[in-house]
Amino acid sequence: MHQPGRAAEIKAIGIGKSFGQFRALNDLTLDIGRGEFLALLGPSGSGKTTFLMILAGFLPPSEGRLFSDGADITTRPAEERAAGMVFQGYALFPHMSVEANIAFPLKVRKRSAADIKQRVAEMIERVGLQGHERKLPSQLSGGQQQRVALARALVFEPGVLLLDEPFSALDKSLRGQMQAEMKRLHQETGTTFVFVTHDQSEALALASRIAIFNQGELLQVGTPQEVYDLPANRFVAEFLGEINMLPLSGVRHEGGAATGRCEDATVTVRSPGDVTGDAVLAIRPEYMTIKSAAQPGENGIAATTTASTYLGAATKLDMVTRQGTRLSVSVPSEVAASAMRNGSSVWLTWPEERGILLAR
Repeated sequence: MHQPGRAAEIKAIGIGKSFGQFRALNDLTLDIGRGEFLALLGPSGSGKTTFLMILAGFLPPSEGRLFSDGADITTRPAEERAAGMVFQGYALFPHMSVEANIAFPLKVRKRSAADIKQRVAEMIERVGLQGHERKLPSQLSGGQQQRVALARALVFEPGVLLLDEPFSALDKSLRGQMQAEMKRLHQETGTTFVFVTHDQSEALALASRIAIFNQGELLQVGTPQEVYDLPANRFVAEFLGEINMLPLSGVRHEGGAATGRCEDATVTVRSPGDVTGDAVLAIRPEYMTIKSAAQPGENGIAATTTASTYLGAATKLDMVTRQGTRLSVSVPSEVAASAMRNGSSVWLTWPEERGILLAR
């Protein structure tokens, strides 16, 4: 039996899910640590929401086992799992006040009237809804409705909070506020959070770890920095933000590094993995530097500016190499002036440790 207030530790082993001939999830094995904030990230149809519904008990897996704190919960119904749920559309009871919506999970669990009153008051203060206790959901803003949904999901101190794209209906500024609130609530409660999103920046900003899905497969799990700077494959590299892809040929490994030909230059990659032969060198735009000329032994490639976009503190430059590879570079605006004229020829350099060697 789950102890209220104790964060859950979840283990999924070989989880698969089929809908007829369609394979939504394939052989997923994943450990979710006690008290961590895990983001499930991927495009539409990647399997992330299917996995969340299996965690919640709303969908049975076609195969595999699911454990919570060592107990097998694979066939346990949703109402018997110690999971709070925040849906994309909030799913508040329209005829109930804020107070009554938040109290509902406690009443279902037959808590005492005194306990319900205390817990509801604590949650209303925690999510900043003082003065709105008697209002109906229709009298609240989108952000306030989101806070009610969070309070209702957390009021019974679940072992895990499951969130299905909860910010998708909010505008950009409100979404930023709610992200900050979510991070604060996670730190204060210590509950295990599992959060579905297709927004890469949201996952990077909120999560302690990110699990990246595509076409029913779990491709990589790691900290935001790990998946951003060391993507496991080309899909992860491109999905997690803008990235430049340079074709390499003749890749050879020696002494923990690899070298290859990039157009008319030889470049070096640190921590290169085991890719050989023809490959792709991936570099984030912010790790590239503009120089007027090449330096001996430095990674670099000649490129010409085709367009520039002023973004305030930074300027984005669209560039093309001599052999036609298109690149994007993000540089501080004050140092971009010399390269901002269309047709300006410059030398692009990057540190060896910032290049990512991927299979072509």
